[in-house]
Amino acid sequence: MYYSSIGILALVIHLIINFEAMKKSRRSTATPSRSRYRAFLLSVILYYVFDLSWGFSYESGILPLTYVVTMAFFFSMSLTVLLWMRFIITYLNRVNVFNKILKFAGGGIFILQIAILVVNFFYPVMFKFEQDGEYVPGIARYSILGLQTLLFGLITIYPLYFSLGKEIGHKEKLHNRAIGYSGIMMTVFIILQNRYPLMPFYAVGCLLATCMIHSFVIMDQRSDMDTELGSVKEKAYKDPLTNVRNKTAYMEMKASMNPLIKEGIMTPFGIAVFDVNDLKKVNDTFGLNAGDKYLKDASHIICEQFKHSPVFRIGGDEFVAIIEGEELEHAGNLEQTFEDLISKNKEENGIVIASGIDIYKPGSDNSYDDVFNRADQKMHARKKALKGSEEIR
Repeated sequence: MYYSSIGILALVIHLIINFEAMKKSRRSTATPSRSRYRAFLLSVILYYVFDLSWGFSYESGILPLTYVVTMAFFFSMSLTVLLWMRFIITYLNRVNVFNKILKFAGGGIFILQIAILVVNFFYPVMFKFEQDGEYVPGIARYSILGLQTLLFGLITIYPLYFSLGKEIGHKEKLHNRAIGYSGIMMTVFIILQNRYPLMPFYAVGCLLATCMIHSFVIMDQRSDMDTELGSVKEKAYKDPLTNVRNKTAYMEMKASMNPLIKEGIMTPFGIAVFDVNDLKKVNDTFGLNAGDKYLKDASHIICEQFKHSPVFRIGGDEFVAIIEGEELEHAGNLEQTFEDLISKNKEENGIVIASGIDIYKPGSDNSYDDVFNRADQKMHARKKALKGSEEIR
């Protein structure tokens, strides 16, 4: 039972730690090395199952069952060695003679293992069981495990050697070292398995190795991917001209707020609507580049006044800010300050921006648009007032 308990524990931890890595990748995210590593992880599961089954069957004393499970045990062990070797070669992605030697050696040892198991049916060169059920390892067992140990050693040297190269980046060096050290673990534990046949050392070695790769390679790569996806998402939600959030971000924000408003659990907020005056006039008179600069400067003015509110560009010359927190508490003063600034700009022939602000009314407002429409009406009234004062002048 002690032998099997180690296998059960290793299997459970393996499934928990490597669950994500074992899931079949979508075509867009699948890579050859990831597919190879997934195959290796699945072969390790197979090995764990036969390893723990061997403990149960050996203790049960049912010799035919134990014999079959032992055959499966050695087959699955050789399969893990073969697939580990294939993963290393694919991951490093090098074309050289050493690759060919490894492929030839790995495939040869795997075929030799199968041949020895077939021979063992007729002559016990690999293992046998005495009449009392005692397990007796044969010379071929030590030989094949010795060859697998040698192969592991060669595979281990491979990534460690390339981790010394100056042509690869720092993170790639760390990943290569982690994979190399994982190979060292499996090499040490397969030696111990060879020395102590009735102890589940190779199961422990596989567990430690996959945990190391998970911690120092898989998680690191996932972190890089999350960072990259975050950067892509940020770019997708940003207006390229003004660097404020774009209409896509605005529509998603609006869609997320509406259910909360309907359920009556939306936190207080306000909406500020802005319309930049005279953009068409600037474009027609001074050109599109001048119009772009005009919009950038207008966006800067809005962001400077509404520093703690997310600002969105929702149209050519239209902007929206969602007011929350401290700025919401002083929305009236904020509105007056902004209007005073724009009035001053108008007198100095600066950038003129019409604005309107309104506050969400719980129990009365049933959607985001209820608040937006009131703010929009105030903006149009302000726009009309600004144009009226221009006509008076």
